Amino acid sequence: MGEGKAQKWKLQSLRIPPSKLAILATEKQLLRLQRKAISRYFLCGSMLFALALISLFTGHVTSDIEWYSQRLVKRAFYSKLGSSQEKIDIWKSQSSKLYYGCSDRGPRFLRPARERLSNGYLLIATSGGLNQQRTGITDAVVVARILNATLVVPELDHHSFWKDNSDFLNIFDVDWFISSLSKDVTVVKRIPDKVMRSMAKPPYTMRVPRKSTPEFYIDQVLPILLRRRAVQLTKFDYRLTNRLDDELQKLRCRVNYHALRFTKPIWDLGHKIVKRMRRMSSRFIAVHLRFEPDMLAFSGCYYGGGDKERSELGAIRKRWVTLPDLSPEGERKRGKCPLTPHEVGLMLKAIGFGNDSYLYIASGEIYGGEETLKPLKNLFPNFYTKEMLANEDLKPFLPFSSRLAAIDYIVCDESDVFVTNNNGNMAKILAGRRRYMGHKRTIRPNARKLSSLFQTRHEMDWKTFAKKVKSCQRGFMGEPEEMTIRAGRDEFYEFPSTCICRKPYRANCRNSNNTGMLHRPVAVEPESNRENDEGKVSLGRPNKNSTGEEHASSDEDTDQEEFLPD
Repeated sequence: MGEGKAQKWKLQSLRIPPSKLAILATEKQLLRLQRKAISRYFLCGSMLFALALISLFTGHVTSDIEWYSQRLVKRAFYSKLGSSQEKIDIWKSQSSKLYYGCSDRGPRFLRPARERLSNGYLLIATSGGLNQQRTGITDAVVVARILNATLVVPELDHHSFWKDNSDFLNIFDVDWFISSLSKDVTVVKRIPDKVMRSMAKPPYTMRVPRKSTPEFYIDQVLPILLRRRAVQLTKFDYRLTNRLDDELQKLRCRVNYHALRFTKPIWDLGHKIVKRMRRMSSRFIAVHLRFEPDMLAFSGCYYGGGDKERSELGAIRKRWVTLPDLSPEGERKRGKCPLTPHEVGLMLKAIGFGNDSYLYIASGEIYGGEETLKPLKNLFPNFYTKEMLANEDLKPFLPFSSRLAAIDYIVCDESDVFVTNNNGNMAKILAGRRRYMGHKRTIRPNARKLSSLFQTRHEMDWKTFAKKVKSCQRGFMGEPEEMTIRAGRDEFYEFPSTCICRKPYRANCRNSNNTGMLHRPVAVEPESNRENDEGKVSLGRPNKNSTGEEHASSDEDTDQEEFLPD
């Protein structure tokens, strides 16, 4: 008997009236419909839930795959250093030949307006030591381009800690500077007397905030420049943002790496020292110790010299009234303290440099003198300075700290390996230049990790210590791949990513110099740049509400630091 017939027989056996049977049939049909609706809703809901799970899962998988791929790429790069199975060349990066400097003008980069057609004269007073002033000069050219102004050769700082009265023409080849930038910015040595006599008032003096954008210069400086015909910007160091349009970043590179050429006396002596180092060894390491009293005082660090050290460095630190009170131990943990000369030597030895390596020490007066240098000399007896190599040739330069720094700059630039000991101006400038000029090996201590390691080095054998030093130095060896990891996060002067291109694969096989080939920058830092038909760069719209000097920035500086040590 079928199930339907059985149900019908049961209902008949109960003798239910026909009217009630009709009601029951209707209720049964409704129940079936309700069940069908519920099953449909459940099915749709289940399908949507399943789709959501699939979407969520695939999204997580995609992000995880991307994260793990990045980790694997970085791990593959970092495994080159400190691996017991694969050793890298500590003297030269094997992948440096894949990259080259590229700072040519783009096709839309128009020639500057002539002096009489420009928006006025821009005067610059730089600040700090040689390399801090170098950044100011470079940014001054870019600001002149932004304002479509004629740049007057910048004035160097004669009143900083170093008290060097050298002028621009004493350090840099001024004629080369003007001619090499003729297609970028109009530069003159001084404002013509005729123009000065025609001015109703002298050049307006102002100080702009640090890291100012192009729009700020257009809105706040340009109206005054147009009205007064000449504006002087004081204490001009790091007064332009790190992020600019690619064409302006490349202009920075053309100024810094090509237009700023040292005078012949400085260039000749610097290269004479390099030749003397090369006669003794085919390759050498240049170390910028930066362990002078002013650097240690500025850092706020302590090196175990007791009350004598605290008193001496404390007196120097008072010269910078804006510096806050710092915890020496806290600064060391943050990696802000320069390594001692002994620690620099231990790091080099642990990385793999033998005691037969030749060292050139770029430095001024070392705090603690020969006693401080003795452990480094014991580790690397082939130890030389400009004073040891230049002898009588150095005498004309001795009264001028910036010219002495320029000589060290040349030797460090020409070295096979350059080792920095802090993240100051010279370290950043030279690191960026060496990347631009072929990615020559540049080592920066990972002071944050090394500082704790040095404190416990007596608790381990040398092999373990060396292995840990190599691990700490991953990503701090000046490899080209570091550009892709750190570009955009750090200073452009240290990582000039816009100006460094990777060679095409076929060109690598042919060992081509890539002249005339398409450039592919390592990293791009986009920001809008618009040019009008007259060639006047207008990165921002002039503020029509700017009515006078009262809207200009105050000449009182609100910066926390007076200068950044070179």
